[in-house]
Amino acid sequence: MNFRAVAMIAAVGLASVAGLTARPVQAQQVVVNCTFELEWCEALRVKFEATTGMKAAISRKTDGEVLAQLKAEAGNPRFDVWHSAGPDVTAIAAKDGYLESYKSPKLSELHDWAVKAAASTNYVLTPIYTGVIGFGYNSELLAKKNMPEPKCWADLTKAAYKGEIQMADPSTSGTAYTMVTTILQVMGDEKGWSYLKELHKNINQYTRSGTAGIKAAARGETTIGIAFLHDSIAQAVEGFPVKSVAPCEGTGFEMPGVAVIKDARNPDGARKWADFALSVEGQNVSFDMNKYQIQSNKNAKLHPLAPRAEQVKMIDYDLLKYATDDARNSILARFEKEVKSAPK
Repeated sequence: MNFRAVAMIAAVGLASVAGLTARPVQAQQVVVNCTFELEWCEALRVKFEATTGMKAAISRKTDGEVLAQLKAEAGNPRFDVWHSAGPDVTAIAAKDGYLESYKSPKLSELHDWAVKAAASTNYVLTPIYTGVIGFGYNSELLAKKNMPEPKCWADLTKAAYKGEIQMADPSTSGTAYTMVTTILQVMGDEKGWSYLKELHKNINQYTRSGTAGIKAAARGETTIGIAFLHDSIAQAVEGFPVKSVAPCEGTGFEMPGVAVIKDARNPDGARKWADFALSVEGQNVSFDMNKYQIQSNKNAKLHPLAPRAEQVKMIDYDLLKYATDDARNSILARFEKEVKSAPK
């Protein structure tokens, strides 16, 4: 993994709750901006309060909204902690000094990759989990159509899979953008773009949502769907005949984390939330919510079908190389012109 990149993934941000700042109770609760689905955020809040005895106020915002609020409230933030932080906006937050270094006592419970990532950020960000990009296929359809079992990125360009693969459009999906940038880093720019053009010949649809392709594969509407492995595994857990693949060449990943806000009004509460987010109790909430990422705590529950860290070859993936607006716009324009619009 490229922990230099992860080092910049530092994070901050949070929640603005109407009327909260004027009340004395503010000092007694921790204010958390949570970028997960609302139900997941609420489940975390409930478990945090039951585990620590401290109250938490949750605000659900996107990364961009969090960063905008962080800038607007610089020096006087109305939030204490960000759960969880994405790489591009948090790189900006770290550079501008909006994050507080915090070395959680829970570090000793984490996987080595998470500990190294946290250290490389000077502990302004500590990973909660990693989500690995790959693909899944419908094993029943594969057998019915007598297709070979795909094990690598390279396999997906084989003629046997013509019209059998779905992936999202990288202009609308972070999943697909992660896949495209992974290919460019695994293969290099020249070979990577050539690969994407070849893969295009086998794509039957570019979907808007990052999970649409794997859901279509699960339901027999296509054979293969490119997806984060945890989304692929979720389909198998629901009983669909989906087998997940971590590509043999190696693959990229996402690595969101938890961060304490500099000048937080409740720094003790923020640190308690960070400890909770990295604890077995906190990370087991993901299991209870049917999430199948690789959790950073070594002792967190892991579904039998979920990927294990030792089973996945993760490349030296630079999370931020393509995270700037200029880089992103260049990648998307080239994908539209040279890949998506190319004849099949």
